Amino acid sequence: MKWITDRMPALGRLDRRRLRDGALAALVPVVACSVTLAGLTTWVATGRAGSPASMEVTHGLVLLPSAGVPETAAFFDLANEGGSADTLVRVTARGVSGEAALSRHRMGKGNSAYRSEIDSVSVAAGGSLTMSPHGVDLTVPVPSAPWQVGDLVTFTLEFRRGGPVEASAVVVRPGAVSFQ
Repeated sequence: MKWITDRMPALGRLDRRRLRDGALAALVPVVACSVTLAGLTTWVATGRAGSPASMEVTHGLVLLPSAGVPETAAFFDLANEGGSADTLVRVTARGVSGEAALSRHRMGKGNSAYRSEIDSVSVAAGGSLTMSPHGVDLTVPVPSAPWQVGDLVTFTLEFRRGGPVEASAVVVRPGAVSFQ
């Protein structure tokens, strides 16, 4: 019995050591969760978390079609001021038969270019997209009543989350505007 009672103080120290080590082990995830929660709270407080996409469409241009060519190109600047990404999925233009198509221009061999239709184009939260002949643009059917330089063409750009946005584009001569 004396042997057991002599060991008791050592067992008491061992239990306190285990308790301390267990408490320290539990403290690490609690601190990590607290830091994460503080970061998320700051993100929400600034108004960026979960805010919907807010699309703005500006600087619309339509190239004056050449004689005998069935389609032309249109360009816009897209800006997403919201906290969520959005996707342009469809475009229509007033006064033209058929739909405008999203397309991406690609360079081929021998300095040739061709376009490939794309289904959609994304704009990141807080991001922007400038359409140009060197990237994404709109292919627009030529209307039956010819456009003149300076005419305004109304487009409806439909975004997956933000819905439809109407924007006007001015008709310009090819080469009159730099897309650099």
